[in-house]
Formats: sequence, C-alpha cells, structure tokens
Amino acid sequence: MTRIARKVWIWFGTAVIAVALASQVVPYGRDHANPPVTREPAWDSPGTRELAKRACFDCHSSETEWPVYASIAPVSWLVQHDVTEGRGALNFSEWHRAQEGAKDASQEVLQREMPPATYRFVHAHARLTAAEMERLANGLVKTLGVSAAEEQQEREQ
Repeated sequence: MTRIARKVWIWFGTAVIAVALASQVVPYGRDHANPPVTREPAWDSPGTRELAKRACFDCHSSETEWPVYASIAPVSWLVQHDVTEGRGALNFSEWHRAQEGAKDASQEVLQREMPPATYRFVHAHARLTAAEMERLANGLVKTLGVSAAEEQQEREQ
C-alpha cells in the first residue's frame, strides 16, 4: 500500500469514528420511559398473552424491554422509530383508545409480517414455531374479535 493510500484510509477511518461519536449527542432515540399500562384487552387465555408478550410487546405495548444497543446511535434511532410506530398502530397497554391495527393483527401474524424478520433475527424469544404462530393468531382473533376471514371480506367490499 502506498503512503498516500495509507493516509487516505487513516483519514477515512478517523472521519468515520468522528461521525459515530458525534451522532451520540443527537437526543432522539434515548427516551426509554415506558408509559403506564392503562388497560389491556380481555385476553382469551394466559397462553395468548404470553405469546403476544414474547412476539409483540416490545413494540406494541408500554412494557418495552429496551436492550443495551437501544442507547447507541444510530441503532437507537431505528429502535425508537420502530417502537413509536408500533405503539401508534397497536398498543396492548392502552386498550381504552381505538386500536387501528387490531383488525390486522391475526392476519399479519399468519402471513409472518409480524413480528418483522429483522426483529426475529435479533430477538430469539420472538421466533415462534408455526404452531405457536397459529395459536397466537387464533388467540388474537378470540381476544380482539376480528378474524382473518372477516378482514378479507371487508377488503373485498
């Protein structure tokens, strides 16, 4: 490696480290306070709640377990964004307000859209077996009162 190429790589590495360190001062993504649980749905069974807790609660409840990496930018920005979006769509801890995502929950579980693949990759506890996903989807139908068949009929109309 030539002397100039080595200097370029050293400068580039220094710049990357400086940007990484500077990104730590951005305040977004560090508010890890969980709001209080005001009301949960009337779960059809403790098993459904346990499966939902394993696969859904980190993004869809006020019981988020914030991992260590959720405090390190830029990953903290992604985690905060996902939790904010998830709680906005469906929040099992705020059942006193309308939950737009409730009608799609069982279908998204059956189609393996939820939990997302990136979440399952990092969180082994959220990797449900096919049987567990079926039980969760059926439990969500019973708990939330919306079936995949009803959803399909609504979309067709």
